[in-house]
Amino acid sequence: MTESNRIEFKRELTRELDIEKEVVAFLNYREGGIIYIGVDDAGKPVGVKDIDGDMLTIKNRLRDNILPSPMGLFDVTIERIEGVPVIRVFVSSGSEKPYYKKQYGLSPKGCFTRVGTAAEPMTQAQIEDLFSRRVRRSLKHIPSPRTDLTFRQLNIYYDSKHLTLNSNFAKSLELLTDDGKYNYVAYLLADENSTSIKVAKYAGKDRDDLIENHEYGYCSLLKATDQVLDRLRVENTVKSSIGYPYRTDTPLWNERAVRELVINAIVHNDYFNEVPPKFELFSDRLEITSTGTLPNDMNQEDFFNGVSNPRNKELMRVFRDVELVESLGTGLQRVLKVYGKECFVFMDHFTRVVIPYAWLPGEGNHPEKTISTQKTIQKTIQKTIQKKLTTVQKTILEYLAAHPYATQQNMAHDITIVSLGGVKYNLQVLQKNGFLRRVGPDKGGHWEIIEK
Repeated sequence: MTESNRIEFKRELTRELDIEKEVVAFLNYREGGIIYIGVDDAGKPVGVKDIDGDMLTIKNRLRDNILPSPMGLFDVTIERIEGVPVIRVFVSSGSEKPYYKKQYGLSPKGCFTRVGTAAEPMTQAQIEDLFSRRVRRSLKHIPSPRTDLTFRQLNIYYDSKHLTLNSNFAKSLELLTDDGKYNYVAYLLADENSTSIKVAKYAGKDRDDLIENHEYGYCSLLKATDQVLDRLRVENTVKSSIGYPYRTDTPLWNERAVRELVINAIVHNDYFNEVPPKFELFSDRLEITSTGTLPNDMNQEDFFNGVSNPRNKELMRVFRDVELVESLGTGLQRVLKVYGKECFVFMDHFTRVVIPYAWLPGEGNHPEKTISTQKTIQKTIQKTIQKKLTTVQKTILEYLAAHPYATQQNMAHDITIVSLGGVKYNLQVLQKNGFLRRVGPDKGGHWEIIEK
């Protein structure tokens, strides 16, 4: 690991270290970035003496010394590099540029951006140009449709994480407009609102035959999120197969990846037109559709490379506080490892994620069918298993006979004797030697065993 336009190393946190300057530079940079404390200039981890104390100091300094508020745009965590614990400060690109050090205001001494591997002062012309183009389409600046808001549910979520909301919580969580009234973020997090998230289920592959329609909402967005996750957890049917040398359980979708997608759709949804995200279950796939597309200063390459630019940073901050979001900049990569870029569809005003099922529910999950399937499996691979194949290759063939629609990630997860790299290598060997063929595209296709 080396320093770059998105990575900065600092040996230690001292009073002399201008951490605010480095963070301001990343907030104003279109890609954001990461600062490592406890790593020398050569990229060697040297550790941190008081890691908890330094993390608290960083959070307080960034909260108190930067404007507009960066809360919800940075994340301070511990990361191990070569076994050595260091501090990782992940910074998203902000939507209210230019950000600046409060002490110096909107001036070249207060505003910085990333140039190569350094934080450089912005010119006055750059500052004025950014300020004139500052996006005000923010939930923070939109007044709540109601003024009689209560926050019992929000308090319950914070209490469950041993956090206390004092009398100034609305100000500290940025739930107020500039003139001190509740904003639209407060409205979404309040005990009562008009926002309802739909989970629809259809009989087939299109929207012609709606068989179930659940609505979760009219309450705090935190509670609605949990309700949607609970509903999808019920729908994520597991298919069990008794095969050699173990039993395998295959859910319709990867629960952790879909959880990330659900929360992202809710947190990053564009609520400006009061259209919440929706979740649709078809006979062969799950579709998640949220309002809004990529920010103006982000393209698809930035998105897939992990560039973070939260649409609703105030919501992101609250979801992180109650641990519905783990840490910034990591969720999408977990999704891509399982489903790839192909599952994302970017439209003019919406973003959709299409998750194909690992198996088709119509195939059933009955014990008698499973037993019958196992007999077919044994007959299918009886000849190939006698060939000069390794134990891993034989196991992969048996697994694919039972799970022809499995992904490489599914195989690496279920076949514990081989890694993802090993799965990829052995699949290539089996295909090259004529034992296995891929039918259809990488997404949506299936594996077929060739009898030899």
